[in-house]
Amino acid sequence: MHPVERLRYVARATGYPQSTVVAEAARALASFTSDPQGLVTACRRLVSRQPGSAALVWLCARVLTAGDPRAEIRDALDLLEGDHTPNELAHALPEDATVLVVGWPEFAEEALPRRGDVEVLAVDVHGEGSGLVRRLLQSDVDAIDVPLAGLGAAAAEADLVLLEAGAVGPTEFLAVSGSRAAAAVARHNGAPVWLVAGVGRLLPERMWLPVRERVLTDETWDADDEAVPLDLVDKVVGPTGPLDVDAAIRRTDCPVAPELFKGDVI
Repeated sequence: MHPVERLRYVARATGYPQSTVVAEAARALASFTSDPQGLVTACRRLVSRQPGSAALVWLCARVLTAGDPRAEIRDALDLLEGDHTPNELAHALPEDATVLVVGWPEFAEEALPRRGDVEVLAVDVHGEGSGLVRRLLQSDVDAIDVPLAGLGAAAAEADLVLLEAGAVGPTEFLAVSGSRAAAAVARHNGAPVWLVAGVGRLLPERMWLPVRERVLTDETWDADDEAVPLDLVDKVVGPTGPLDVDAAIRRTDCPVAPELFKGDVI
């Protein structure tokens, strides 16, 4: 496939896990490393078409600020492929817990089948919950498909609300719609809320703000994703395991590359 066509294919990909899209984006960008201007344009095109992917912003920022872009792409791929977040999450889950998830979270899908002692309440957002339930039942995990109308009741029953971030900023994070309500109900009932944020999901403020602006519309109640305050979260689970929120925020390794957001490239 021609490099430009491959880039377009990745930029338009929807419905795939963020880690899969970013890995393919890294391989597509490798074709542009000898052309600095072309590399900037390619990165801007990817970020413009996948605005809610913090890991893609992380990748492109690292590549654009690196002295050796090709080597940086290899390093980023190694970090993505070696992400221990699912292992850490599976290990950290409380025994015999009833865990609520919203939609079809990427890391939780991988972690939960490793724990046969948990029950999963999967809230069906955007028609994804039932698919996750089938996947978990095939792996011998007790799972219940919860309609969106039952989100509040399910969050009140759960021992743990497990949310997954598309992007994390200094004070809030982006997650599938319904996440804020689930977190608020859990907080009201004294149940812990964990946020799962794998490699590349944490952004510094100057990279977070344009991502937030592009993802959230004026009618936030009608968007696929929403912003959730970090003060509703008790722990952030990442490649090094569960951390307090302040400690997790300090581990962001995304450099600032403002040229990524200077206009849209379609």
